[in-house]
Parts: sequence; structure tokens; C-alpha cells
Amino acid sequence: MLVEKRYKMNISHIKVGLLKCNCYLVEKNYKYLLIDPGDDLEKIEEFIKGKEIVGILLTHSHFDHVASCYDLHQKYNYQVYDLNNLKEGKNNIDCFEFELIKTFGHTKDSVTYYFKEDKVMFTGDFLFYHTIGRCDLVESDYELMKKSIKKIKQYDSDIDIYPGHGISTTLENEIDNNPYF
Repeated sequence: MLVEKRYKMNISHIKVGLLKCNCYLVEKNYKYLLIDPGDDLEKIEEFIKGKEIVGILLTHSHFDHVASCYDLHQKYNYQVYDLNNLKEGKNNIDCFEFELIKTFGHTKDSVTYYFKEDKVMFTGDFLFYHTIGRCDLVESDYELMKKSIKKIKQYDSDIDIYPGHGISTTLENEIDNNPYF
């Protein structure tokens, strides 16, 4: 388990599954959100052991990000949240306040979660370090991706980006160095 930075909330992550999806655990006031619990249930269960999980956030519906959701819901009754049961804009789950931003392109259900108080975004497969998510898949749309990039560039540049794969970055770094920006 890697502990990233100390904000008002703490962020830890593990890599899960064959595609090494970043599964994040976000803590605030001894409550936890799990983000993108991919394909490695036993590893995820060890990661969250003894923690009060108040919900699971999904950035999109690809298997490498959601594979353990059903089992976690069935076994522990964790509520799963995504574009189907959250609204675009401000949302609250327990002590967590965040904005859901539709960042379509990689998929037509891709979302980014922005925790404004901590200046943190969880981007799933929309945005990575110096690149973007694939747009050559059946459900992908490069024109929607371009609109999503334009939308995300409007946010403060000092936001930390936590992607679905690979290393974290900042929005400023992406604006300055990502060829898609």
C-alpha cells in the first residue's frame, strides 16, 4: 500500500489485476471511500480490512475498474456509486463532498471525481500522466474526449490528478506537457 500525500483526507492506493488498475482508498475522519476496486478481491479486502467504507466510487464501467464491486456489495453491503446514481455537479457521501464531472470519451460513462477542498481529481481512464485514455474502442468517442479535455482545462492548474493507471500528476503538468492538451 502506497500512501500518497497528506491532505485533509488521506489517499492510499494499490495496483490490482492484470492491467494494474489503481484502486484508491480515500480517508477523512476515519471514514473511507474506495475508488475503482478492480480485479483482485483478496488484495482489496486486505487493503480495506478494519476500515469503515461508506461507499465505492466508479470512474467508468470497464472490468479492470469494477470487477470486485459485486462481491464487495454482496459480502459487505457497500453502496456503489457512479453516473447512474450520482448527479453531475456536487455530491455528498457521508463526510465526503465532491463534484462529479462527466468526462466522456474513453467511454460514454467516464466520470472524474473532484474533491475541491483537497484539490484532488480521480480521473479513471480519462486522463493519465502525459496522455489520455484510449479512444479507439467500440464505446469510445474522440470528439467527446476533446470536449472533456476542454472542460477539465477550466479547473485550477494546481489540482493533483490520480489516474486509473500509472502515476499521479497535476493538471498544470498535463496542460504544459500532455500533447492532447
